[in-house]
Amino acid sequence: MESHNVNHAKLSGKMIALMAAASGIAVANIYYIQPLLNSAAEYFNISGSQASLLATLTQTGYALGLFLILPIADLTERKKLILTMIFLSVLSLLGMYFSTNFILACVACLAVGITSVIPQLLLPLCAKLSDEQVRGKNIGHIMSGLLTGVVLSRVVSGAVGKYMGWKSIYIIAVVLMAILFAVLKFTLPVCTADEKGDLNYASSIKSMFSLPKKFPIIIEAAINGFMILAAFSALWTVLTFHLQGTPFNFETNIIGLFGILGVSGAMFAPVAGKISDRKSAKFTVGINIAIILVSYLCFITFGFKVWGLIAGVILLDMGVNSCNVANQTRIQSLSESERNRITSIYMVTMFAGGAVGSHLGSALYNHFGWYGFCSIGIITQLIAMIVHIISSKKR
Repeated sequence: MESHNVNHAKLSGKMIALMAAASGIAVANIYYIQPLLNSAAEYFNISGSQASLLATLTQTGYALGLFLILPIADLTERKKLILTMIFLSVLSLLGMYFSTNFILACVACLAVGITSVIPQLLLPLCAKLSDEQVRGKNIGHIMSGLLTGVVLSRVVSGAVGKYMGWKSIYIIAVVLMAILFAVLKFTLPVCTADEKGDLNYASSIKSMFSLPKKFPIIIEAAINGFMILAAFSALWTVLTFHLQGTPFNFETNIIGLFGILGVSGAMFAPVAGKISDRKSAKFTVGINIAIILVSYLCFITFGFKVWGLIAGVILLDMGVNSCNVANQTRIQSLSESERNRITSIYMVTMFAGGAVGSHLGSALYNHFGWYGFCSIGIITQLIAMIVHIISSKKR
């Protein structure tokens, strides 16, 4: 099939569903470690705070991969790049499974993060092949699949860690990624880069630093993305230790079940996309920053009660996921030829926020307890709201 025909083809419902499933399977690799941090600490004979470095490195690797790999998609055929990243992801997951000490596990986690950028290669591809009037809805479906993967990854890894040993999840992940490789090899359309002129990899990376000036919306979306994922990652890094301590004393399989609560956010993602299409993506962002702020007020007030944590997690996941869908809808409409680099800027900043949130969340929890940790959510969302309001007044 000629690439120019594919480039203008409309996405079928089946292909959108496949992209959504692929995004969920791939992104899950980043989050398997979170309910297993205490198990990893015992295995490597290290402290819980040291073990939390595995979660931080995975997200740092993801941000690094987004910066180094996404720009390649503006220069080359996307299907080949996606399949290459799946193959490298399999090698990284095997490295994690066979790691014999903490240093090797750290290197493997970094590699797992770097190679897990497949969803962010599929998302611009979906946007490129979507009609403008349904772009937000289609992005919402892809994000729904991605977020379901985030949710189920914690549930599955918690259960596997309880009954099969904490490393077993990485062999399961290898099998899933191998299946994904085979399916996408025969179903994903070939899609070449847009006219790139004299652009090469080095100039592509360099051009990313001028894009925020060219499209100021990128700055606003990136700051917002940094703040929302910092709040999100801080909670999911700390929650394992919080639930294993007094008064809960839960085991990893029960902790993993808390991830199911995130289904609410994943289910709401297509709705957020539709709202962005019909009303305003910026409106959707503002409402959901407020929802995230309310979730942390819930954690502060009711964080030592199971129902309080449940309510807070549902609100947090819904707010973060809807913000992300709205931000993606805004940035994916800025430029056809620069779409992957724009996505890279946004996602690098967002997951840098995730890495910072994981680190600060663990540090504040260890030194100041639950209430110290909760300050992250309040501060980040106040900053996000201030940026949102100031940018609204400028336009």
